[in-house]
Amino acid sequence: MASKSRTESSTPKLSDVARHVVFPKSIVETAWPRVEAKCAEFGISFDSWQQGVGTLALGLDEAGKYASTVGGVVLSIPRQVGKTFLVGMIIIALCVLFPNLTVLWTAHRTRTSTMTFTTLQGMVRRKKIWPHVRAIRSTNGEQEIRFTNGSVIMFGAREAGFGRGFDAVDVEVFDEAQILSEKALEDMVPATNASKQPSGALLFFMGTPPRPTDPGEEFTNRRSKAIGGKSKNMVYVEFSADDDADPDDHGQWEKANPSYPQRTPLESMQRMREQLTDDDSFRREAMGIWDAAGTPEVIDSASWARAADPASMPVERLTLAIDVAPDRRVASVSLAGRRADGLWHVELDDQKKGTDWVASWVADRAEKNRLHAVVVDEMTGLVEERKGRNYLRGTDVVVTLAAAEGRDMAIASGQLFDAVMVPKPLVRHTDQPQMNVALSVARKRPLAGAWAWNRKDEESDITPVVSATLALWGAQKDDVERPTRRRTSERTAVIL
Repeated sequence: MASKSRTESSTPKLSDVARHVVFPKSIVETAWPRVEAKCAEFGISFDSWQQGVGTLALGLDEAGKYASTVGGVVLSIPRQVGKTFLVGMIIIALCVLFPNLTVLWTAHRTRTSTMTFTTLQGMVRRKKIWPHVRAIRSTNGEQEIRFTNGSVIMFGAREAGFGRGFDAVDVEVFDEAQILSEKALEDMVPATNASKQPSGALLFFMGTPPRPTDPGEEFTNRRSKAIGGKSKNMVYVEFSADDDADPDDHGQWEKANPSYPQRTPLESMQRMREQLTDDDSFRREAMGIWDAAGTPEVIDSASWARAADPASMPVERLTLAIDVAPDRRVASVSLAGRRADGLWHVELDDQKKGTDWVASWVADRAEKNRLHAVVVDEMTGLVEERKGRNYLRGTDVVVTLAAAEGRDMAIASGQLFDAVMVPKPLVRHTDQPQMNVALSVARKRPLAGAWAWNRKDEESDITPVVSATLALWGAQKDDVERPTRRRTSERTAVIL
């Protein structure tokens, strides 16, 4: 969701600035007004977007239970936005409002946990909050804030084993949720099952997009489930810049950070940019941009299955296309064409290690069949130019080039997507395991104002999908280069 200009208002609404806002449809009211009123007594006010987060996070269903008590409140928020302040004030207000509330605030690292403890100490020492505090304890490795009504916030690091052995916990905050293992959840979440609060327990997961080396599966899966429309009991809010944003574009800083530049000054962002010298790190930490691995499947398995037809076969406009993995460890050749019923067909024709086999393999197919086109991604390194024409290297097969970083690839990707995702698919495939696996790890990357295929991670092989995409593009295209010169009396054979 694109943000509106901040010049109109210094307190933009959540719907104006968040890229993704997902919440349970069961919400009928919210406990936020009580929290906001209590914070007002403390002299604390909130911007409109913060009010939006609080309204959803404390949303209640018809039974008076937190609507997100099962799925949790998941916040993907860049640094310097103020998520610790927002969630911290919500927790402090809840502790004052509800006696004997037990809160565990956990981070992955001890350093982060200690910094958060220090921050919340400063918050509760405000003149109008301090009378509600009984004690602050930071000895013997225990860090906690105790309130006069019996409520308590305890702090600790997951790497130090904090969270195991507790029971009757009412609220758990998982800071640094991008580094959150299934084991940590197994240790901590069951403690909330014994919560005695009438509205149920609350779980907060907040963090920045995980690095490729982070154990971020739990955070990533929650995001994928939310924006994939598969969650009915989760609140998910994400602030992020555009996927293809320039790290130095101040307009994109504003899009990612609803507190910039009013509450987060320019120099704070510039300082972070200076310290985070790696562009990818800055995009994740400061701009909230998720890597391709953190996004859901482009074509889900159910939609792909609807287009399956093991007996499918093309009869005309037969087109081969080649794709090679970036590290050249594997290459794929796919076939596309039109079926007798007018629908389109795609399939993986062959896939092998390396690239040495490709040229002779395709040349043999071109010799035996009258092909409509042979499409090659220009980045494969398998093309040579001779007398103004492009040939498959070492052969006499004329190829049609697809610009890897231009409109061709973006158009081709969109064509396959549209053909599969309509209610009655316009393309059929033969349900090959290699193609199915490749599609499951294929993601999007911005390209030419649209998108093209990208790998989920460095180990993923998407060459079957990319080659099939290019094959379909070539089969549907009229202005292609004919691979070979043949007499019109020669028959056309279907490549197997």
